[in-house]
Amino acid sequence: MTRGGPIAYRALMHTSDAPGHPPAGWPRLPATWPRLGGWPADGAIALAAGLVQLVGTSFAAQNQPASEPLDVLGYALLAAGPVATLARRRRPVAVFAFAFAITLLYSCLGYPQGPIYFAMIVAFFTVVLAGHRLVAWLCLAVGYVSFLWLVPLVRGDPSPDLVHAAGLGAWLLVLGTVAEIVRVRRAYLRATEQRAVEAERTREEEARRRASEERLRIARELHDVLAHNISLINVQAGVALHLIDERPEQARTALVAIKQASKDALGEVRATLGALRQVDEQPPRSPTPSLTRLDDLAARVAVAGLKVRTRVDGEPRPLPAGVDLAAFRIVQEALTNVARHAGPATATVQVTYGQRDLTLQVDDDGRGVPEDAAPGGSGILGMRERAAALGGQLEAGPRPGRGFRVLARLPLDGAT
Repeated sequence: MTRGGPIAYRALMHTSDAPGHPPAGWPRLPATWPRLGGWPADGAIALAAGLVQLVGTSFAAQNQPASEPLDVLGYALLAAGPVATLARRRRPVAVFAFAFAITLLYSCLGYPQGPIYFAMIVAFFTVVLAGHRLVAWLCLAVGYVSFLWLVPLVRGDPSPDLVHAAGLGAWLLVLGTVAEIVRVRRAYLRATEQRAVEAERTREEEARRRASEERLRIARELHDVLAHNISLINVQAGVALHLIDERPEQARTALVAIKQASKDALGEVRATLGALRQVDEQPPRSPTPSLTRLDDLAARVAVAGLKVRTRVDGEPRPLPAGVDLAAFRIVQEALTNVARHAGPATATVQVTYGQRDLTLQVDDDGRGVPEDAAPGGSGILGMRERAAALGGQLEAGPRPGRGFRVLARLPLDGAT
């Protein structure tokens, strides 16, 4: 087989690049840790907020004898906010407004202070992460004014001093800044994950495309090998059957050609299948198909009764592996078609080495493609695909007057 053949195809099937990871230094959860999401996470957060507000405020109330004692209404207000957070993903703004109003009402009624803002903070973060930033920052400003001046006004308490006002403002500013940092970090992680998924999808599509191209290349290779040799076997078998009684010596020559063609076909097919199965990694013992074997190819076809003339123009030189293989297979397939369809004919193979391209022309003076043959069969299609894969062109059609012509131009610049 040629370089970059089935062994390269196997390599395409073993790509396992890992998707992207968060930047270095950011904490990563172990893969075995459970990840909560949806209703379990919302329920856990609501339960935690309820416990903090109810239990924490109950303990704080013991040191606030001047405040109103906690009663059923007070506990209900403390529990209402955490319960509302269960719907925070679906209605973030409504839940935040409700938690804000409940907490403000609780403070205006003079109940004891404590960790009464926990549910409101959870709702605030949800609003920011949901993208309602303007609402969140406006509510911070409204909350600053309401809890700093409205609550004392309703309860008849003295207005807060400057230190208290500055401390509350700084605390709210920190709260808003932390929420923004969390929002930006989450957006970055989400974008990174999306890029990683897209990159993985692109790699998989590229691997599938390359594998598909490799399968097509292998299919063309097997087609060319089998079609050429089986066509020669078919022609020689017909000759042998025709001469077996009248001229057995000539029939013997045809049988020898059949044996050689079948041996060559089996050898090339075995090499292809052996490489696909990874039987060994040793270099192939048979010569690689190349234009340097053009005379051997012509001699093998001549055994089938087809006269072949070869002509080389320009200075022969080593060709890129892909171009060399494609050129040999195109000439091989063109001669196979001549032997199959042209009848008694003479084929002329002309190879022209140009500065930037290689030109192949195969002419015959036979009867051309018979009317009952399928036009544009897999042979001609395969030749066109080989030329197109290298950025070249191939034309195939009847010659003026009589015969058939295959003309291919394969570029040499940038070929591998």
